[in-house]
Amino acid sequence: MAGRTILFDLDGTLLDSIPLILASFRHTLAAHGIDPGSDDRWLDTIGQPLRTQLGAVARQEAELDAMVATYRDYFVAHHDSYVCAFPGVFDALVSLRDRGVTMGIVSGKVRRGIERGLRHTELAEFFDVLVGADDVAEHKPHPAPLCRAAEALGATDALYVGDAPGDMQAARRAGMEAVACLWGPFDRDVLDADRYLSRPAELAEL
Repeated sequence: MAGRTILFDLDGTLLDSIPLILASFRHTLAAHGIDPGSDDRWLDTIGQPLRTQLGAVARQEAELDAMVATYRDYFVAHHDSYVCAFPGVFDALVSLRDRGVTMGIVSGKVRRGIERGLRHTELAEFFDVLVGADDVAEHKPHPAPLCRAAEALGATDALYVGDAPGDMQAARRAGMEAVACLWGPFDRDVLDADRYLSRPAELAEL
């Protein structure tokens, strides 16, 4: 594996942040008088930029701006009490780094949110490139974010590890091996991956 490049999604893959994401959606929609519906509705949009997610229910642009602000305020206020790295992730990343693997993050979050999550969980040291929603015009499942990260790392042979169907689609479209982690919110039967991991410790065995 020496010299190999592995790109990771963030939420639901390295960070256990899905409960906070869902709580933030419920709070935001209730605050703006919109029925949030079931959590499954929002789980299906995991990995998309926030404006895309909330844009599906906002009734006008000004309301969308206000909803994004409400969501971010709630998310930031509750971030540190909710978010942690999945057990086994830190040790797995140490093992990969020690074996000469170059690593990056490609997430639907804005860069500021990625950086905060990595700092809070003490994972920032492992990643040489971050690509967030505000770094590219096209977003997963489009391959552009993954291609940008690979180009920044000079990688011609990369894997992408994620937890959502859109992650797998983006990897395939970018010509990368698609690796699905099954500790996230999606079941195996909706993840069309090249490889499946059952627990975070298996990241070290890629």
